[in-house]
Amino acid sequence: MTATTYDLIIIGSGPGGYVAGIRAAQLGLKAAVVENKYIGGVCPNWGCIPTKALLRSAEIYQYMQHAGDYGLSATGISFDPDAVIKRSRGIARQMSQGVGHLLKKNKVDVIWGSASLKDAGRVSVRASDVDAPKGALGPGEYHARNIVIATGARPRVLPGLEPDGKLVWTYFEAMAPDRMPKSLLVVGSGAIGVEFASFYRTMGAEVTVVEVLPQILPVEDEEIAAHARKRFEKRGIRILTSAKVTKLDRKGDSVTATIETSEGNSESLAVERVISAVGVVGNIEGLGLEALGVKTDRGTVVIDSVGRTSVDGIWAIGDVAGPPMLAHKAEHEGAIVAEAIAGKHPHAMDKLMIPGCTYCDPQIASVGLTEAKAKAAGREVRVGRFPFIGNGKAIALGEPDGLVKTVFDAKTGQLLGAHMIGAEVTELIQGFVVAMNLETTEAELIGAVFPHPTLSETLHESVMAAYGRAIHI
Repeated sequence: MTATTYDLIIIGSGPGGYVAGIRAAQLGLKAAVVENKYIGGVCPNWGCIPTKALLRSAEIYQYMQHAGDYGLSATGISFDPDAVIKRSRGIARQMSQGVGHLLKKNKVDVIWGSASLKDAGRVSVRASDVDAPKGALGPGEYHARNIVIATGARPRVLPGLEPDGKLVWTYFEAMAPDRMPKSLLVVGSGAIGVEFASFYRTMGAEVTVVEVLPQILPVEDEEIAAHARKRFEKRGIRILTSAKVTKLDRKGDSVTATIETSEGNSESLAVERVISAVGVVGNIEGLGLEALGVKTDRGTVVIDSVGRTSVDGIWAIGDVAGPPMLAHKAEHEGAIVAEAIAGKHPHAMDKLMIPGCTYCDPQIASVGLTEAKAKAAGREVRVGRFPFIGNGKAIALGEPDGLVKTVFDAKTGQLLGAHMIGAEVTELIQGFVVAMNLETTEAELIGAVFPHPTLSETLHESVMAAYGRAIHI
């Protein structure tokens, strides 16, 4: 095998791409990753990690403002926007460097540039506009028995809401603003939209969220979404559902939005900045997929259960391979595709068991079917609910406002879904994810001993509530 020939070449070094490369190397394959902009992709550089750094700063700031609730005193509380952003960007750099170190440690080559497929076994790499990291290979032609498309996704652009980098932002600009806006319109109430709404509201901005559907957080259970809406509105976030932004009038340093509701009402809203958070679309352009006959559907690559595309030797993973567009889904697909290429027989991923987490205040997490979807699928269900106010640890933390909801098959006791809102629920959800993967029933969950005092006891109580056995409500 020559220096430019590999067992697999992965186009994109995001969570799916770098995991695929590392897992392939662990299995004895020679792997390379092609990257054009950021080692590690969007997630550690402009997505998952730096946004959590911003939200952590906002969380600490909010605690400081309520120091008196804990018997403490804090005066002259303020924040330095530049320092908040600097911390976030520094963490992003650290994460990117960490991914680069892992690739090097596992002897996965990094090829720096923009890639396209010439045929099923050949990748052409053009020079990047960004300086290559030390040790990276450069432009040229590279050969591989298998090519993995892991090019991720970018913000979706709607006509009339085109981002301009100054007045109308995507999540890229929202993470590194030139200054903190005093007023903000967020278009879209999915995870990205509500996380930024939560951050900027905590930092003092007047925030309005517009959602075209009747429910914010459309993928979440209706009950959890309603709870979230009440909490957001209590914090002063204005929410307009069944509404859409039909026009943006951009001025020198402000935007006037025209908002129409489903009833036909219209209003004008003047804000300093707008965040367009209407979803993402896969990066499938410019790769040469169409010429090779790789099947795509609605902006993403069509794959089978282990990542194969319609063309032999070409695979796809992560956001570019369709929803749910989550980093942990991409990572898992990266491992699956590497194992499939190595001749192993990996289990296909069950998308119903992929957890979703939203890191706003309050946090939201879920896995499996909502109550409505379970009923729509013809399942007879038992539903358990347990409020945080019944949990000693939540009260001690000063976080008594939350809810855990579980959905079971009434006939078999199978856990169909779990949905929660409140402090640290993004850390709690994995208990139910493991339970679902082990095909656990209510009997095993009720019989398990949960440590006291912990927030995890709310999981136990919600299960018991579904069967009329809750103790603390």
